[in-house]
Amino acid sequence: MTTRYLDRPDGRLAYEETGDPSGPLVVASPGMGDLRSTFDRLAAHLAASGTRVVTTDLRGHGESSAGWPDYSVRAVADDLLALIHHLGGRAVLVGNSYSGSAAVVAAARDPQAVAGLVLAGAFVRDRPLGPVQRLMFGLLRLPWLGRRLWTAAAWPSFFARKPADYRQRQAELKRNLAEPGRYEAVVAMASPGGHRATEPELPKVQAPTLVIMGGKDPDFPDPAAEARFTADAIGGQARVLMVDGVGHYPQTEAAELVGQAVVEFVRKVA
Repeated sequence: MTTRYLDRPDGRLAYEETGDPSGPLVVASPGMGDLRSTFDRLAAHLAASGTRVVTTDLRGHGESSAGWPDYSVRAVADDLLALIHHLGGRAVLVGNSYSGSAAVVAAARDPQAVAGLVLAGAFVRDRPLGPVQRLMFGLLRLPWLGRRLWTAAAWPSFFARKPADYRQRQAELKRNLAEPGRYEAVVAMASPGGHRATEPELPKVQAPTLVIMGGKDPDFPDPAAEARFTADAIGGQARVLMVDGVGHYPQTEAAELVGQAVVEFVRKVA
């Protein structure tokens, strides 16, 4: 697949497209400190079902440009909406982790653009950090150390079940974060209070929503309770899919199961 670009006021977004150009549009965006390749297997499932699938790198990540002045959830939500409008249609937004928060804001802000939401391991509110988490986040904010910690310890810890291409993806991420300005984007997105503006938007979301959560997601003290909170807070119809034995990246750790669920969801809402 060929990388394409969308020019934005402060940079450009990289994305790629696969599947049926006439099919329902799905736009998938990864989490902070990750790349759009996290959706490769999910995109293959969707494309095989006749869906038009677009995966994008977050601003500052992957092949998107670096050096943006704003890395907030609201800025990423604006990127997602700009991409949908550029592609010419309503879309089902698939957001993992940080992008799940942005997808919520996008759906609340522009209901006509968003046909449905898939929130995988999504942060939709700020939670107090424990002592160990505060220490880890403090170390991660030191670029000379944090870059190494992210690829060697933090990012690997989000997996409960490593996919077959894990080593390849880890090496890809390490190379990308070594580029100027890349890790600075991760640090900016990891700032405290980054999801404070998302929680009030949840009741405004009327798009049908599928909340997917790994039963062993280390980012939440009780993943099932967090998934239920998200679904209950959404203003429209929402349901939860708990995936046993996987962590923060269910779209890669349980690609077959998640792929089937997302295909069925898209068929219903798009």
